[in-house]
Amino acid sequence: MFHRLKNIAAMPEHVLLAEFEDGTVRKYDTKPLKAKLPVFRMLDDVYKLFEQVRIDAGGYGVLWNDELDLDAEEIYCNGY
Repeated sequence: MFHRLKNIAAMPEHVLLAEFEDGTVRKYDTKPLKAKLPVFRMLDDVYKLFEQVRIDAGGYGVLWNDELDLDAEEIYCNGY
């Protein structure tokens, strides 16, 4: 089953607040991604990039720019 996002918000400490179409709300800490995937360090390096998060056209993920995105399933399954 695929979970579609309804809303996304950037919170302090690089945490995302995600609301899904089924009503589920999850917080997702992006900090561990920086250790695993160097491209996510861009969130620290580019001023105010993290706050520019938005839902992709289909609702199946979020993106920041052409190089940086995150799947909605990752947020749903590994969020808290």
